Amino acid sequence: MRSDASSSDAKGCLISLRPAVGDVHGWKMRPTWYVTCEVHKRGVLPKRRSPRLTTTFETEAEAKDFARAKLHEGLSVFAGTINPHVPRQLVSSHDIAAWLADEQEE
Repeated sequence: MRSDASSSDAKGCLISLRPAVGDVHGWKMRPTWYVTCEVHKRGVLPKRRSPRLTTTFETEAEAKDFARAKLHEGLSVFAGTINPHVPRQLVSSHDIAAWLADEQEE
């Protein structure tokens, strides 16, 4: 197995690449998409917690699959790209259905 490697991005920041299981080249991509959805309250908790759950994904297709599943559960969902990914995208809960339909048309 290869050891960790480092490279610099366009701004000169050091990026650490780590090997991943199942990737064709043995390297895992950095997540570029996130999906946030509301979390159902379960019982009484001793301290306050966030009513939302955010999950990151390497590809837009993975993000859409997760968002579609949460939308079918009846949850409020929104998504977007993680900085410094360009072009920056934000998909509001109002636009999620259209964003998911874009994939099915292609």
